[in-house]
Amino acid sequence: MSDRITHILLIDDDPVFRLGLRTALQAFQDLLVVAEADTGTEARSRLAALEGTNSVDVAILELALAEPNSNQEVTLSGLPLCQGLRREYPNLPILLLTKQSQPTVLAAAQALGVNGYCPKGVAIATIVEAIGQITKGQSYWQTLSNLPTVSYKGAGFAPWYQQWRNSGFQQFEAALVQVNSQLQNPGLSNWDWLFWTGRRRELLVARWLADQLLPASIILVEPSRDNALVPMPKPESSLTVAPRAQSQLSPKAPLVERRVERTMVKLQSGLSNLSGVPLELDILQVEKRAELLGLVFQTFEALIEDLRLSQVTPEQLPHKQQLILKDLWEASVTDFFGKYYTLYTENTQLEVVTILVGNYPIVKKEIIDKIPLVIDLLYHRLFDSSLIIDNVSYPAHTPEAIQRSELILDNLIIQIANGVIQPLLNQLADVESIKVNFYHQNLMSSREIARFRNNLSWRYRQDKLFGEPQAIFESRYDLFILTDTGIKQTSIYAPRRRELERLRGFQLAVTLAYELRDALSPRVQAAVTWIGNGVVYLLTQVFGRSIGLVVRGVIQGIGSSVQEARFGKNSGRGK
Repeated sequence: MSDRITHILLIDDDPVFRLGLRTALQAFQDLLVVAEADTGTEARSRLAALEGTNSVDVAILELALAEPNSNQEVTLSGLPLCQGLRREYPNLPILLLTKQSQPTVLAAAQALGVNGYCPKGVAIATIVEAIGQITKGQSYWQTLSNLPTVSYKGAGFAPWYQQWRNSGFQQFEAALVQVNSQLQNPGLSNWDWLFWTGRRRELLVARWLADQLLPASIILVEPSRDNALVPMPKPESSLTVAPRAQSQLSPKAPLVERRVERTMVKLQSGLSNLSGVPLELDILQVEKRAELLGLVFQTFEALIEDLRLSQVTPEQLPHKQQLILKDLWEASVTDFFGKYYTLYTENTQLEVVTILVGNYPIVKKEIIDKIPLVIDLLYHRLFDSSLIIDNVSYPAHTPEAIQRSELILDNLIIQIANGVIQPLLNQLADVESIKVNFYHQNLMSSREIARFRNNLSWRYRQDKLFGEPQAIFESRYDLFILTDTGIKQTSIYAPRRRELERLRGFQLAVTLAYELRDALSPRVQAAVTWIGNGVVYLLTQVFGRSIGLVVRGVIQGIGSSVQEARFGKNSGRGK
């Protein structure tokens, strides 16, 4: 193990949080996440696999780990894991990065020998500081003081109590599943989305309150004046932690950290497609969709860091753009499916990544070459270049430039992710193991897959023939963006005169048709208005008056006839 790099094991049952933390830690050259686990059992197996190589310097742990084979969250399930790790690997520092905040719970962890604690949501710089201290043999307990000495007991309550508690939490989980399924509906209106998100918050708060009032395990608090820690036995272990010199941290600027945090928050929004445009991502399960977008984002940030370390000049960047995008796409394909992911059919062995990477020319032509403003984004991220927004230059650190760069980055992430899935749909769309592992449950039948592919094919034809020339003619780019509610589409202004001059054939005819319509529309509208006014004049002033005179004459004739009839009757009576 290098004395300069700290190797980290992440133990957390939230994959999105693990991805976000791993991405944030990549900003520091002396920190490296070498393994991840979402359960205590998996964490121990990871440590056992790495034990011979001494590859773990610190374990970052969430106390509120979900129990295996259970849908409910048990608040203190991480405490037995802490106890086991301290017993099996006494020289391995443990840092709690947890949503738990009860002093008695944290004191129990401290009594078990945990080296440090930070609440979830703290700045990444605080986490890095904590890692640095505990790997040097010190402790780091943020906001903890005067805690009571406690001991943890794994014994539960009576069986009837556990059954009653489990039944209630199962009802919570069933209601949350129902609410989450409603939130995944792409046709959900904004009002309905607000209602269901509010309902979800209510359920989460209610579950948390029930968890606090109905504990699953017992913590015994023992008063102590000096708050001495409970000593733990330290058997020998082959997994040792080498002393670590003071690390030379190289954090990114706070601006970049905030950008990363905002993007990771948006990646946890459910990622429903609210754009009204079919996307390749739509076929994936929600978890796989978030994983893929997160991987693309992480890979892009790593590429930016590599370019920065390679000291690429502004003059070289345009020539490397295609290579950068290709590397981004290939790395995303490899990381998402796994470099050695193999499918076995009847008599065939299929190397998935090899097959997908071989389709790069098609993906490049249909998707990657059409991603706009990539070079502007690279200049902005690497050299702090200004961004031109509506023909106005904004410096790199202004809110307008930051917002525009995030829009461009969102579109890049989504389109690269679409490019990862497109060759899968073209080559391995109806393979059963692919459908089970990746596809949404509503899109697993052969008929639904064929319909989905046909919709995508029609969308690309329509964009090529009509949408793209119209966007060029209107000097705009249509971007897919990440929002708090899902994936949406927006348009931004950008000069596209050169592309307009290169249009040929049917695309040029489309722009000419729009130009002809724009030229004729006001005149035709004026002519129709003039004709309409003339028709109204004829109907009201000519025909209307004529009809009115006729009706008036008829009414007068009827009145005269009535009067004559009355006069005749009166004359007859006088005689």
